[in-house]
Amino acid sequence: MSCTYPEEIIEQTIAFHGHSCPGLAIGIRAAELARERLGSVPQSDLVVVAETDMCGVDAIQFLTGCTYGKGNFIHKDLGKMAFSFYNRETGGGFRAVLNPGARIAAGDEMVDLMKKLLNNTATEEEKQRSNALRAEQQQHYMQLPLAEMFQVTDTAAPAPRRARILDSLPCAHCGEMTMESRTRRFGGKTLCIPCFEQVEQKV
Repeated sequence: MSCTYPEEIIEQTIAFHGHSCPGLAIGIRAAELARERLGSVPQSDLVVVAETDMCGVDAIQFLTGCTYGKGNFIHKDLGKMAFSFYNRETGGGFRAVLNPGARIAAGDEMVDLMKKLLNNTATEEEKQRSNALRAEQQQHYMQLPLAEMFQVTDTAAPAPRRARILDSLPCAHCGEMTMESRTRRFGGKTLCIPCFEQVEQKV
C-alpha cells in the first residue's frame, strides 16, 4: 500500500529536510510504520533509536516529534538502516530494518553513480541518469507496502530511560563546564573529553 501520509504533510517534511530524496522516503515510511504499529503515542512516551545519520532521520524527527534535544531521539552510529520505536508507557516497541530487496533493480548502478557525483567525476549524462534513478527509487519506496519495505522484530531491550539533569563540573584544564557523565579523571583532576585526550594520548 502506498504511503498514507497526506501530500501536504509530505511536502512539509521535505521542506524541513531541505530536499526530496530516497533517504527521506525511508524515514517517512519508518515513521508511518511506527504510527501503524504503536498508534497515537504522546511525545513524552515515544522514543526513537536510529542506527544511522542519513536523511531519513529528519523525516522521523519531523513526523514523530521525537528530537535529539528532548532526549527521545537517540542516535547510535552503527551504520545500519535500522530504527527502533518504543512506547515508554506500555513498554512495547519494535525494530525496523530496511529490506535490501526494497531497492529497485538498478540500485547498484544508482549507488555507483552517486559515488561519481560526490567525487565530481560524473558526466552530464551520468548526472541525468542518477537523478532519474533516484526519483524512481524514491517513488518505489513511497509506494511499497510497509511489510515489504522493512524487516520488523519486537525489541527485547526496554525503552531507553528518560533524559536526566546532571551536574556540570569545570574542566581543570580549559575551565569549561562539562556534564559530569562526560568528564574523565586523570592525575587527580577532572577533565573534559578533549582535554583528557590531549594528555592521555598513547601515540
